[in-house]
Amino acid sequence: MRRYLHKQIRKDLDRKMVFVGGPRQVGKTTLAKQVLGKSERGYLNWDIPEHREKILKRELPNVMLWVFDEIHKYRQWRNVLKGLYDKHKTARHILVTGSARLDYYRFGGDSLQGRYHYLRLHPLSFAELKMQTSKDLMDLLKLGGFPEPFLSASEVEAKRWTREYRTRLIREDLVGVEQVRDLGQLELLMLRLPELVGAPLSINALREDLQVTHKTLSKWLDIFERLYAMFRLSPFGSPKIRAVKKEQKHYHFDWTLVKDQPKRFENLVACHLLKWVHFEQDSKGRDLELRYFRDVDLREVDFVILEDKEPIQFIECKWNDDQIGKGLKYLKERFPKCEAWQISCRGKKDYVSGENVNVAPAPTFLTRLK
Repeated sequence: MRRYLHKQIRKDLDRKMVFVGGPRQVGKTTLAKQVLGKSERGYLNWDIPEHREKILKRELPNVMLWVFDEIHKYRQWRNVLKGLYDKHKTARHILVTGSARLDYYRFGGDSLQGRYHYLRLHPLSFAELKMQTSKDLMDLLKLGGFPEPFLSASEVEAKRWTREYRTRLIREDLVGVEQVRDLGQLELLMLRLPELVGAPLSINALREDLQVTHKTLSKWLDIFERLYAMFRLSPFGSPKIRAVKKEQKHYHFDWTLVKDQPKRFENLVACHLLKWVHFEQDSKGRDLELRYFRDVDLREVDFVILEDKEPIQFIECKWNDDQIGKGLKYLKERFPKCEAWQISCRGKKDYVSGENVNVAPAPTFLTRLK
């Protein structure tokens, strides 16, 4: 299966280096090898000793495209790439992949600014899989969007994968790029976070649960974001509304971690929206943001998409058919030109309300996120 970034990578390689970041096991290596084509001689993985030695000695294969996988784990990786690019940019193409935010892990040396395009690869989604039905959606909700568990088509295998994934993320990826002493407490945090999805995240409450300092907990959450284990959304504020200003919500790239089904569905939609926002940002340069809305009167809307700081879409998630949310009506009244959706995972209603809110089953909306 050809992933959605394949064409964009090919296009960008003609101009600069391409960095592809994203969660562990989301399909970056498979995608890179597809871009390489039949010959995989240009593939070099920092975690493979033989490949690592070739990189350090600069004994690179004589091919048009070099793929460096997980090279960000080498402290001087940035200088290595800068040297190779400046020397060979007219004769070679360079593709870099890693299970961390490659735009963050820049250690020492001169800047790579202006020498690369950064693309973010996300899990499989409803539109990318060309899904259409409610049954398709329930399968995706159950198995998750990571290729291995989804393609297994087995809920048991998906659960086994999720458990092993969490351990490898902390014990392998995290220790490769971060300095953390208390891995046990970090694993406890990883277990606790899925229970708090969809609600404003209280660092103070978590800090008390885990008996760590505010500074330590904040650092751990930042690490999880840098490793694409989770992402946080800030609240949407405007002079027209009395919104909360600081509290963030969080979601997981692996939505199967969330046991509560309505919250898991909300997490799935969050991932789909972020995937669309990131692609539009990375490929077209659009100034988009994904946020949420909550005001001092506790009116809420799950997601708000902004462009150039102005809202262009409101999205509220429901498990079943339900009345239009008060928060959605409130925002629509104040931003009448903004598109508004209320989508349901298991509902059947499909209409446009008197307030001009689109009410629809989730598949109707998710197929638009291409």
